[in-house]
Amino acid sequence: MTAAQPDLPESLALPSLPYGSWPSPLTAEWASAASPRLEGAAFVGDEIWWGQSVPAEGGRTGVFRRAGDAATTHTVLPAPWSARSAVHDYGGGAWAATDDGRLFFVEKSDQQVWLQRPGGTPQPLTTDPDHRFGGLRWAAGTLLAVRERAAGGADAGSAGAAGAAADAVTGAATRAIVAIDVATGQARTLATGTDFVAQPALSPDGALLAWIGWDDPDMPWDRTRLRVARVDGDSAADPVDVAGGSRAILQPEWRDERTLVFLDDTTGFWNPWQASADAGIPPNPLAPADADTGGPLWSLGMRWYGVLDGGRMLAVRSDGADRLVLIDADGGVSPVALPATGDLLVEAVRGHEALVSGTAPETSGIWLVDADAGTARQVVGEPLGIDGGWLPGTAPLTVSGPTGDVHAFVHPPTSPVARGADGERPPYLVLVHGGPTGRATGVADSRVLFFTSRGIGVLEVNYGGSTGYGRAYRERLRGQWGVVDVADVAAAASGLAATGAADPARLAIKGGSAGGWTVLAALARTDVFAAGISRYGVGDPRALVAASHGFEGHYLDCLIGPLPEAEEVYRERSPLTHIAGFDVPVLLLQGSDDPVVPPSQAEAIRDALAAHGVPHAYVRYEGEGHGFRRAETIVHALETELAFLGQVFGFETPGIPPVTLT
Repeated sequence: MTAAQPDLPESLALPSLPYGSWPSPLTAEWASAASPRLEGAAFVGDEIWWGQSVPAEGGRTGVFRRAGDAATTHTVLPAPWSARSAVHDYGGGAWAATDDGRLFFVEKSDQQVWLQRPGGTPQPLTTDPDHRFGGLRWAAGTLLAVRERAAGGADAGSAGAAGAAADAVTGAATRAIVAIDVATGQARTLATGTDFVAQPALSPDGALLAWIGWDDPDMPWDRTRLRVARVDGDSAADPVDVAGGSRAILQPEWRDERTLVFLDDTTGFWNPWQASADAGIPPNPLAPADADTGGPLWSLGMRWYGVLDGGRMLAVRSDGADRLVLIDADGGVSPVALPATGDLLVEAVRGHEALVSGTAPETSGIWLVDADAGTARQVVGEPLGIDGGWLPGTAPLTVSGPTGDVHAFVHPPTSPVARGADGERPPYLVLVHGGPTGRATGVADSRVLFFTSRGIGVLEVNYGGSTGYGRAYRERLRGQWGVVDVADVAAAASGLAATGAADPARLAIKGGSAGGWTVLAALARTDVFAAGISRYGVGDPRALVAASHGFEGHYLDCLIGPLPEAEEVYRERSPLTHIAGFDVPVLLLQGSDDPVVPPSQAEAIRDALAAHGVPHAYVRYEGEGHGFRRAETIVHALETELAFLGQVFGFETPGIPPVTLT
């Protein structure tokens, strides 16, 4: 008689395969299609409209609509049109709509404002090749915009030092808030007086204009001013500074004709505050918390709260992950249940409802939130359509770094069809966000799942300088870019390996833009990582300063120091100075048309690696800019990264073309 065999735990019943080579249905094509970029949303009549990138159509941004309770999506702005602003080079606020269905949008190709009437085709509204537009907002029957002088005066599709120099010589205002006549396209200036302006808001009666402004060398998360002016006919009166100057004010909104709400980080966290248009009444905080309602204003369309009827507010709060709260008129706070916990923005409000965009573990999109009913219903986006067994058990991780605690999120290798070999620890890919004032929110999106489903863990690090943890945390990077960020990602990776969860010999690091800088600096100055992937990363900060566009023209003054005084610091921080420290393979991915970090940066690193015999590969994507948008690019980049890791770490990548390292 044969003894019955005991049941094995489900995980041990799975086939044992080398980490990195697990079979996965989550292809690069799936990852590309599952993570579209959302570009704003609005209530238009009884419909919901939103902007969304279309990777299959060259990455253009279209505008789409559906009835609030319908599942059918209709195209408002079809190909070849693309609603994409280049103001500050990062754009934002590239479209706005009226209740009667008129669509105003910034056309990518000429950076002018166009008008599309219901049932019609787009027609140019502004015809001003010396300027470009962004931050569109329809308020109190007025089309507001941020207008920026284009680089060189005539090329509306690019920006740079030449345009800034021309403005300095002529004395002309580089940026202004304007009101655009929707019949003639003429723009009248409402607000100037600072180097940068953003986030205009008209009072409900159209009598008062509020906005934020700031001057070089500050960035909008350093110091801004909240300004208010009375609008009188075709112009605005001299502005009054309501708040700011020594802190970062964001997103003014009107609660009523005389009451202004805004975000202020005077307590160390961005929280809502309230001010009166009447003189002599000081601002007061609304529901203060040790969490951020606000973030880095890279895009002109970003909003972190909205004012509902009855004076209530729907607000995002961030302390690593995001959550949504309802703030009553008397300051009481209650949570709002929402599946999304990453990258939350309050895109639009109307009455007791709001449109909130964000990312959840199994989907991304837009939710219709009803504050009265306490409900949230997804109206844009679909579930990823995968079995829950593919979703990793993401967990926060905090380790000690040289300047304090370092926050991170761990996404372990996870599969319902395979497990790792006994005694083998998994490789990990350490993700470094850009900015450097960006952040990771701990949501395992499709591009994380692409790796974890194959047996490669992902560690997202919010190094010192990240937002979402208050002002003191993000200011750790002041003057220390290339030092604190490098030490923190190394500490997080080493700390994870010390727990036994990761193979210390198979730690790779990946980042884009400012994250690419940290990748290169970490490879040059530490021995923690066995491979590195840089997407359009900064290699030479001095060259970046020389080529910087207006918005970031003085950003490195804060991150490293002003030139020429800090010339030696720039030289010392540059990965090119420490090219002898590179002794592991490197993958460089770059867009040919990147106006922020031009290809010359990646190519200087490539040439230095070649001269020193360091194994590397360089892929240049024609027609791509700062951040990849085309489906074929996204797919190729992900597959190339996987093939690169397989070659370096010694696992098979079936069906993925190999990478040639030179």
